[in-house]
Amino acid sequence: MNTKDTYPVSNRGPVEHDVRDQILLAATEHFSQYGYAKTTVSDLAKAIGFSKAYIYKFFPSKQAIGEAICANCLREIENEVRAAVDNADMAPEKLRQIFKASVAASIRLFFRDQKLYEIAASAASERWQAALAYEKRMQKLLQEVLQQGRLSGDFERKTPLDETVTAIYLVLRPYLNPLLLQHSFDHASDAAIHLSNLVLRSLSP
Repeated sequence: MNTKDTYPVSNRGPVEHDVRDQILLAATEHFSQYGYAKTTVSDLAKAIGFSKAYIYKFFPSKQAIGEAICANCLREIENEVRAAVDNADMAPEKLRQIFKASVAASIRLFFRDQKLYEIAASAASERWQAALAYEKRMQKLLQEVLQQGRLSGDFERKTPLDETVTAIYLVLRPYLNPLLLQHSFDHASDAAIHLSNLVLRSLSP
């Protein structure tokens, strides 16, 4: 399995291949209708009209298909968060946008389809590579914003940077992890405001 700091997803065929995209599209629709846990590769093969052997040329397992779908959803969240951060000028506002955009995007993507939510839940509970890479990227984004805030004088510099990144990520994690988000759904929108304000006060120089 690829371990680069991207969204590594196991596959055995060229990423650009139209058939791989066709398999993912059909799998997304099938998982959405029947659920990830109850769907087998044989079910997908029958639904798509391919043989199991042919699907295995592109994906070595059902989990690999699920990871690819999950990675696409996580890319959507990351892209939306980064766009919100890029539209903010100062580091404090960028940090607020990380909280606000992360919560909004996670709620929308994780809960717009309960069947597909199973994939995100599996990724989180089983620590799939796509989920681990996503966590690293979000922590990297936090680090970039904190570094900017320290250089501008908006954030304190005494606490080690890696410690600060980890602490803030732990505050944000319940609204990024689907297993935790389902228990925080009712207060998620307000939490994004209150928690970001609390974090910003703790970062004051």
